[in-house]
Amino acid sequence: MKRARVRTLLALTLSAATVGCASTRPLMPTPTLYREHGEEALFRNTPAARRTPDVELLYITDRAPETEPGSPLSYGQERAHSVAYGSAVVELGPNHDWSTVVQQSQLAERTQDLNLELGAVQELGRFPEEPYAVESTASGPARSATVVRQHAETRAAFQAELQRRLEEAPSREVILYVHGFNETFARASFTTAELCHFLGREHVCAYFTWPASSSGNILTSFTTTTESARFAESHLVKTIRWIARTPGVEGIHLLAHSRGSALLLDALRDLVKEAFVYGVAPASHLKLVNVILVAPDIDEDVAIQKFEVFVSDPDVLAHWPSQLDPPTLSGRFTVYSSPQDRALRVSRMLFRSRARTGQLSADEAPLEEQQRLEKWEKFDLILYQGLRTDLFGHAYFVTNPRVSSDLIVLLRYGTKPGEPGRSLEQIGPVLWTFPEETR
Repeated sequence: MKRARVRTLLALTLSAATVGCASTRPLMPTPTLYREHGEEALFRNTPAARRTPDVELLYITDRAPETEPGSPLSYGQERAHSVAYGSAVVELGPNHDWSTVVQQSQLAERTQDLNLELGAVQELGRFPEEPYAVESTASGPARSATVVRQHAETRAAFQAELQRRLEEAPSREVILYVHGFNETFARASFTTAELCHFLGREHVCAYFTWPASSSGNILTSFTTTTESARFAESHLVKTIRWIARTPGVEGIHLLAHSRGSALLLDALRDLVKEAFVYGVAPASHLKLVNVILVAPDIDEDVAIQKFEVFVSDPDVLAHWPSQLDPPTLSGRFTVYSSPQDRALRVSRMLFRSRARTGQLSADEAPLEEQQRLEKWEKFDLILYQGLRTDLFGHAYFVTNPRVSSDLIVLLRYGTKPGEPGRSLEQIGPVLWTFPEETR
């Protein structure tokens, strides 16, 4: 058993040292719903300006700019003490026109390569250096008027850029992706771009990319990544707030993978608490539609505590006008988990965790806890119990066509589990799985 664990750790270490540096990769397999329904379903509402081989994304980051000569990346894995935003273009090639991209995007077995490659990256704005400057005044310490003005100007410019993109987006909704461990700036761009592509390019697609470790020894990388997630929390809070307060935004979908799920949950806790301070329902304050955690690298007990923290702290809601907890989102809170996830098996060992939320089996989802979550009426736990479709079975939301199809139907159409289009089997009060023949 010890030898097997060592081999798994060694394999993951080698993967972190090689895969993390990739500058191109194939487009994810075509989700099953588009194999069956074709172009009409995939690009039905795609505006003419977006019918190009390239996908333009909005990024927000607290990664430090890459300074190494000849580096292929705009941002590395070091921390920046200021938040920047900009535009990143992901190219679908090599050298394809739109008609070729459309054709190949519907095939189960592609006849031509569709590869993702990072194109132009342009930083459009940067917030002031943190911590913000403080001045001594007769009434005591106060923020520098200069830095407050710079912050307000940068926020306004960010929101103006988001509004420009909203004018091109049929849905008037924003999808914000938060990546996990062992992700470079480029790889985070790729995942966001391919999901955006198969969502019909209907949304404003954005990603928050934080300084997750993508190289070095696996043990030190995990430690560094955990600390960097804590470092990035306040920046993600600001990002979601800026988006929610942008005029014209009609909804926000938050999607987090792996260690990014813990980061997102911590940010949401702070934002929900903030809404309570304002005396407004979080759902309207934050414009949240769906919150989706894929392969969340979180201890199960910690995840439950984070999700239900306000239930067990009624003093926070002491001034709320009723005993009912105010709504947090208008759509679904969804967790995807797979007992075949070997990456989380390593995490389970490193953290000495009883269970990781993203690696649960049906037996590790107690009926009593499911019954508690069922009372929220919007919580779904989706188990993928099929074979691994990537090396560690950790990226199945993009490598497995059945899972990606289910995710896209949820995001694009708001379909609930068990409804037409989401052929899932219910095996518990909030527990769903893919039918045997589709695993």
